[in-house]
Amino acid sequence: MTRRTDIAALRDDFPLLTGGGNLVYLDSAATTQKPNAVLDAIRNYYVRDNANVHRAAHALADRATTAFENARRAVQAFVNAQHAHEIIWTRGTTESINLVAQSYGATTLRAGDEILISVLEHHSNIVPWQLVAAKTGATLRAIDIDDRGDLDLDDFHRQLSARTKIVAIGHVSNALGTINPIKEIVEAAHAAGAIVVVDGAQAAAHLPIDVRDLDCDFYALSGHKMFGPTGIGVLYGKEALLDAMPPWQAGGEMIETVTLEKTTFNRLPYKFEAGTPNIADAIGLGAAIEYLHGIDGAALRAYEANVVAMARARLGQMEGVRIIGNARVSTAVVSFAIDGAHPHDVGTLLDQQSVAVRAGHHCAMPLMQRLGIPGTVRASFCLYNSAADVERLVAGIDKVRQLL
Repeated sequence: MTRRTDIAALRDDFPLLTGGGNLVYLDSAATTQKPNAVLDAIRNYYVRDNANVHRAAHALADRATTAFENARRAVQAFVNAQHAHEIIWTRGTTESINLVAQSYGATTLRAGDEILISVLEHHSNIVPWQLVAAKTGATLRAIDIDDRGDLDLDDFHRQLSARTKIVAIGHVSNALGTINPIKEIVEAAHAAGAIVVVDGAQAAAHLPIDVRDLDCDFYALSGHKMFGPTGIGVLYGKEALLDAMPPWQAGGEMIETVTLEKTTFNRLPYKFEAGTPNIADAIGLGAAIEYLHGIDGAALRAYEANVVAMARARLGQMEGVRIIGNARVSTAVVSFAIDGAHPHDVGTLLDQQSVAVRAGHHCAMPLMQRLGIPGTVRASFCLYNSAADVERLVAGIDKVRQLL
């Protein structure tokens, strides 16, 4: 198929950004905007096919089920999973990680075992492991970073041991944009007898994902960070691990038979999908993947890299502006601080100029503590951003500096 290479033209696909006004949206690491293809898919489901899936014997249900399962197969292809039943629908990355922590972690970890995370992690890849460690008696340990914001791989290898049972690591840091060397981490963890859980929330919109090449055991992502709807996400898990794990939630769809004395559980993936699923938004996520599939990946990554490099260069030249994080390999995040200004004040003043950024600790408080700062201003870029957006950000920062 012919894929789109004119990345700058993609902005026209996003009605919130083209509906008038002068908004510069630089908060895609929090949530991406949605293209018409996704909005149309959700509307079409509710207008033409609204019915529950897998249950009723009528045409609406048949069409809804087909679209729902086609979306699952789209995710399978997107992450290159071996089987569609290795794709579990969740509400997002947070729920996916909690599912692994409570189903796999809580039933396999013992006192003396260790869970290894990093100080780069989002709270959603810290707190679930704290809870399961408290429940099981396991110990939670964290890999340090260097001054550039890269994972300290020497520290990783020092801490990895036969006691390590789970390594939970982000593919991309939401606060610094650091891309972690997942394949190297997986290889070392498996050699030590540990399984690896990857938080892929920040990677999905920017990097190709191949779970079989990575050989990770679990991979979690969120639809709303890759141009899909909120409230839908995915847990990929290796079939053997998912088969061995007990259900996490109970109710309709995840059962095979029920008597008052005993319940037997449905096959994968339905064992982990209790209740009526988020049908419309799964279909919307399938449409988002189709949308991404229609874009030339190399052209997209080159375009984003150029915009981010321009932002880093322009901000790096500004007096009193300090870029936080300079990882050797990173993606579309530029975090910075302005001397003498609190990040929240900067964010508010930029918002008054219609420049939307994120300000604060970015749900990464241990990282901010490690860096010795209260937080940063984060400009996160995506395929619909441009050099003009960078110039608006720079002009906005100039005005902030004058005001403060």
